[in-house]
Amino acid sequence: MQYTRKARLLTNRRECRDDGSMVQVVIREVPEAIPPCTHRYKYRLAFVVDGACVVRYDNERGKGDHRHFRQSETPYRFSTPERLIEDFMNDVTRWER
Repeated sequence: MQYTRKARLLTNRRECRDDGSMVQVVIREVPEAIPPCTHRYKYRLAFVVDGACVVRYDNERGKGDHRHFRQSETPYRFSTPERLIEDFMNDVTRWER
């Protein structure tokens, strides 16, 4: 994909937790929006438990911003990278309860 070569990596964090779960946050600023998104960010945030991704936020060409929580996929309203991380971590906390 052409946009990844010019993308600026904002964060790439991976946390392997004591309980075996894993949190990964990857956010890039891209030169132009990836349709149908109107912002200039490409992201993938994932929470994996027992080898299964149980919470994921991502955006992709043609599909746009969306969130996976448990077994459902819903649109996500992106505002800022900071808010994205906050919303994701809130869902991780909800899953853990």
